[in-house]
Amino acid sequence: MPALSGKTVLITGASRGIGKAIALRCARDGANVVVTGKTEDPHPKLPGTIHSAAEEVEQAGGKALAVALDVRAEEQVADCIRRTVETFGGLDVLVNNASAIHLAGVEGTPAKRFDLMFAINVRGTHVVSHHAIPHLRQASNPHILTLAPPLNLNPDWFAPHAAYTASKYSMSMLAIGMAGELAEAGIASNALWPRTTIATAAVEFVVGSELMERSRKPAIMADAAHAIVTRPARSCTGNTFIDEDVLRETGLNSFESYAVNPGAELKQDIFLD
Repeated sequence: MPALSGKTVLITGASRGIGKAIALRCARDGANVVVTGKTEDPHPKLPGTIHSAAEEVEQAGGKALAVALDVRAEEQVADCIRRTVETFGGLDVLVNNASAIHLAGVEGTPAKRFDLMFAINVRGTHVVSHHAIPHLRQASNPHILTLAPPLNLNPDWFAPHAAYTASKYSMSMLAIGMAGELAEAGIASNALWPRTTIATAAVEFVVGSELMERSRKPAIMADAAHAIVTRPARSCTGNTFIDEDVLRETGLNSFESYAVNPGAELKQDIFLD
């Protein structure tokens, strides 16, 4: 029986990109997937809604619950968790994927952009985790997985976009902190980050299409996430994983199938020296 069969997985920001890829990978195991996000109606520049993603989850073999969710609104978060438990009877895995990005220095980052990143990336991760933890305590192999980078104090990763860096590192610190806090309860908390840039519509919207040809598909992050959340929670916690390293541990040595343009020189992602 697949590892996540009958398990309930809640993913923030799952209407497209990496979040949706993780949802579909869990669905192939027969998981119950809670697809959350702000996009209920089609976006003029970004494909996918929570409803179209939920349909794909069902087609992939899972059961889906689409929930419109702005992680900045605590009452929406609490209601989402309540609906999850009422629909599927519990919660086994939380994936903190929702994130906002603005790649500019302090001078080029207005307060509203700063506030948006910290409200979604940091506060959102905290609030969703806060409301999920009481239900994860009841699960047999509970995991929290936060999409955030390893902590790297190289000044090169601060100077170009200090606010974004601080927000993503704060997500990493929350992941590490929860690992220690929840160790006795047997709830795993880990972070995951890609070795290379990942080709998503949102990234293309921010940085342009040229980078996409030097990127990998979201499936590599989905496969790495699946490998992490199916490990024993008590012995797999407190890590800041890199997708490629996780998959190498499973015995995979060739990653060419994940490349958008096989043979192209890949672009290493930010925060990795």
